[in-house]
Amino acid sequence: MTGFQALATGTAALQDLDPYRFPAALIDGQPESASTAGAFMDTGDYLLPAPDPASRLSAPLAPADRRRLELHAALTTAGVTPLPGDLDAIEALCTLDDTTHAVLRRWINHTM
Repeated sequence: MTGFQALATGTAALQDLDPYRFPAALIDGQPESASTAGAFMDTGDYLLPAPDPASRLSAPLAPADRRRLELHAALTTAGVTPLPGDLDAIEALCTLDDTTHAVLRRWINHTM
């Protein structure tokens, strides 16, 4: 293949699309009538308003809870999925002090 090859356009290309993966594709030659997220809502449904930052609770997290969130974030960033048995180890690691916990996160993220 040399140069730029234009993709097939028109209804022939759109009919090959999976309607579940591409909901706006043509179905039976007609565009789908519901093409926005709001159109898929039931009559009793409504969009929730954006949260108001002033109405948040000001209760601080316990240090172990904060460390647990930070450890889960570090594992997620590194692409590590904890297995169900790993949750006990994560709970034990969260009881360590902040310095040890910072080193643990640095090891997970491979940063210096």
